[in-house]
Amino acid sequence: MNWQSPHLEPLPSPDLASGVPDPAQVDPLVLGALLHRHGWLRRGGAAGRYGRWTPPAPYATGSGATSLLVPESRAFPDCADLLEEALTALSRSALPSAREVLYGLSVPSDEIRWDREIPQAYGFQGEADWTVQEQLRSAARQLLLAGALADRARAGYYGARHRGQAERALDGVLVGPAPGGRRLTAYVPVDGGRGTVIRLHHALHAAREAVDYRRATGGMEAFDAAVEAGVSRELAEALIALVHGTEGAGIALAWAPAAGVPAGCAARPEPVEFSPGDLPVLREAAARYTRDEPAVPVRVAGAVVRMRRSAPGGGGTVRLRVLAGAEIPYVRVVLDEESYRVAGHAHLVGMPIRVSGRLQRRGGFRRLTDATDVRPVPLDEVERDRLMKSLEESLGESFDPGDVLPSDE
Repeated sequence: MNWQSPHLEPLPSPDLASGVPDPAQVDPLVLGALLHRHGWLRRGGAAGRYGRWTPPAPYATGSGATSLLVPESRAFPDCADLLEEALTALSRSALPSAREVLYGLSVPSDEIRWDREIPQAYGFQGEADWTVQEQLRSAARQLLLAGALADRARAGYYGARHRGQAERALDGVLVGPAPGGRRLTAYVPVDGGRGTVIRLHHALHAAREAVDYRRATGGMEAFDAAVEAGVSRELAEALIALVHGTEGAGIALAWAPAAGVPAGCAARPEPVEFSPGDLPVLREAAARYTRDEPAVPVRVAGAVVRMRRSAPGGGGTVRLRVLAGAEIPYVRVVLDEESYRVAGHAHLVGMPIRVSGRLQRRGGFRRLTDATDVRPVPLDEVERDRLMKSLEESLGESFDPGDVLPSDE
């Protein structure tokens, strides 16, 4: 795990033994497309047979310059030999673009690039670089998380809902170096991650259109329709974090050449740009989504992990680890005296409970109100053991059954 940004791993360095793709599995057209995407230039070659590619400036000249011969198709007689030589040269190159091309060949990935205009007069340069790099990585992760949330459900405000699944969807994402905190590229594997990128693609364009509509007409209704495209409070706050302290920021997407263009998306999406002038509208949208997202009626099953009431007798509050019924890890429930007693007995015998109520947006959909119909859920021994093991894993190695016994503290 990269300590600088959870769930965004640094791009691995190529290794000649294991990091070089098998030439027999490499499509010459995909290699050419990746070289072009990462700034390599085709400078001659036999038309229809092969091309000569050189690195982007300022690496195109000098003693360390690399020149690659890349066949245009497998029909070329020396295709395998040329591909092997090109891949070996890339693996030995110190250029960041060489590493990016090799990774794109090894793991077909959609690319997301963030560019920010940072004012030059921003404190001491080293301090500025450290600060803005952390800001950029954090904002980039927030945007990816917003896309992953929207890929699972549409909502103006998610809070804790679906967050665990969305965060796990980002585990395979890698990032390239971000010198100066002005540019960052994320590589999202097509296998398991394309849905996130597609949803982010639509959401960014919908957010841009909604902001333009608000600034042109004064109306916020475009943000209501944009929810279906994936716009949410989480996306708005991510854009605010990306743009804040800059003179502007842009997000560009590029599809994995090996996987092709997804249905309903532009082959070469235009970068989406936001400026400091958009910040008031984005803040207004974030507040609107928080205010307007309705409470959700649910019936959840959960294990009681904490109980609290102000005095012996009467009702109290319980905390449940949610097992079914809602896409959140934990929820707090206020119970009357009889329901609190049922929850306490269920906990003492190692049984979860079911409860109906309304998930409230206040607190991020972590609180259940109007609780009714509280009853224990019988478990057999196997299910009970599975529940206890799950509780131990969720609460950590320091778990002790005494930590979660009913308490009036």
